[in-house]
Amino acid sequence: MALRLASLFTGGKDSTYATRLALERGDDVMVLVTMIPRREDSWMFHSANIHLAGLVARAIGIEHLPVPTCGERDRELEDLRGALLGLDLDGVVSGVIASRYQRDRIDRLCRELNLHHITPLWGRDRSELVEEMIYRGMSIMVSEVAALGLDESWLGRILDTKALEELRGLQGRYGVDPCGEGGEMETLVLDAPWFLSRIEVVRARREWNGLSGSLVIEEARLLGKGGRELRKI
Repeated sequence: MALRLASLFTGGKDSTYATRLALERGDDVMVLVTMIPRREDSWMFHSANIHLAGLVARAIGIEHLPVPTCGERDRELEDLRGALLGLDLDGVVSGVIASRYQRDRIDRLCRELNLHHITPLWGRDRSELVEEMIYRGMSIMVSEVAALGLDESWLGRILDTKALEELRGLQGRYGVDPCGEGGEMETLVLDAPWFLSRIEVVRARREWNGLSGSLVIEEARLLGKGGRELRKI
């Protein structure tokens, strides 16, 4: 029986792929819920270029629900709870892979709300998972890095087989997680075969402090698969 799901969605590779896998197993992902922290050091939720999550949702073709959150440890899940209470759902899908902190907290919230927590990426080999995403045609752009071996040149880079090979080398040398589970990197999905349209970054700037940095996307637009502009933000 198909479940009516909300996806905890950032526009990054993990939440985007988890959403796709939920659809492939026959569930109905009704809405993409994006928690928007007011502070960058949120305990639970991704913040890098989070303003573009709605554009990715439009590219996928699923309703988007942005939810502001304070970003404070003891209040973040209460903000999520309030959003979920207003929806007619059977469960939540998340892109959690290895963080027990995140999984346990979402599990607990779902139990309290009598919802299923669907975690299609949980426990997967991270290197193989990124390889699978690349193989399936996802266009994944690196938007933030914070690890030895990941320099400024990675900002804006598209993950391909060569990039994955380099990440595997950095894993052996510095312990870099190829999927970024240790906070080594954040990503933005620009396109995938199942997207209805694709995203083009029009204007962006790099911020680099010598050890870590981010690609601040100032302008992006939604293009039809044939190249016609559909929306700009």
